[in-house]
Amino acid sequence: MKTYFECIPCFIRQVLDAARITSDDKQVQLRVLRQALKLASEADLMQSPPAMAQQIHRFIREFTGNPDPYAEIKDKFNKIALQMYPDLRTRIEQSPDPLETAVRLAIAGNIIDFGVSSSIEESHVRQTVAESLEAPLDLDELADFKKAVTEAKSILYLGDNAGEIVFDRLLLEQLPCNKIAFVVKRGPVINDATMADAVTAGITDIVEVIDNGSDAPGTVMESCSEQFRNRFDKTELIIAKGQGNYETLSEIDKNIFFLLRAKCPVAAGHIGCEVGEMILQKTKAFKGEIKNAKI
Repeated sequence: MKTYFECIPCFIRQVLDAARITSDDKQVQLRVLRQALKLASEADLMQSPPAMAQQIHRFIREFTGNPDPYAEIKDKFNKIALQMYPDLRTRIEQSPDPLETAVRLAIAGNIIDFGVSSSIEESHVRQTVAESLEAPLDLDELADFKKAVTEAKSILYLGDNAGEIVFDRLLLEQLPCNKIAFVVKRGPVINDATMADAVTAGITDIVEVIDNGSDAPGTVMESCSEQFRNRFDKTELIIAKGQGNYETLSEIDKNIFFLLRAKCPVAAGHIGCEVGEMILQKTKAFKGEIKNAKI
């Protein structure tokens, strides 16, 4: 998915958010903003939005000297999600279709995205969770998802944000964990999850966890490690969480299921849905050939 003109204001809002988190000095904020505007003006719009965001957030971290501006936010939402986890797990266990409920909750967790929103409150997360249990979900896609999970010999689950990955844990617990590897970012970017967040969320206790070698808020293959790219190529099924992974992988010929909430008009238009919809969708680019390679 390419970058649209409408994406540029979102990048600038992200820059201001990160600058304000990092420093109260208006002059520092102004210098960060000016440089970010320069980077945006020179960007290749044929790249995906996460590829552009990667460059902008690298600059912010280097300029401010803060290696992880969203560290406190990530810690806050990991704690909030872990507080919610026991009740949500009970709800799944008592559900007539535990996997469907877990899918719904995993998608609900995608609301914890500071790349799209400047301010997210705990009450908003709880409201989204409640709504997700009753919101429309494509049950044909769900049936295909269940079949794909059962048939695949290997699965990569691409995580998205801190806090959100606690909701991913609920889904992982309903899947065949012995053939799943969960993927995080190697370096911090916005509130995307890294290995430390996977440990905090308890995901390292139930599945293999690897990093993709990148600090992009999505899966920008050119910036991922060779080890990850090889693993990706050989894996039969990809479960990709979040809008950033959709934006970077939606046109790749691979057996991918996207789980997300459509949070902006550009992404919603590309998906073919309304803003706010819960999405479980198999990639339209997949031509049906699965590589039977050993991992």
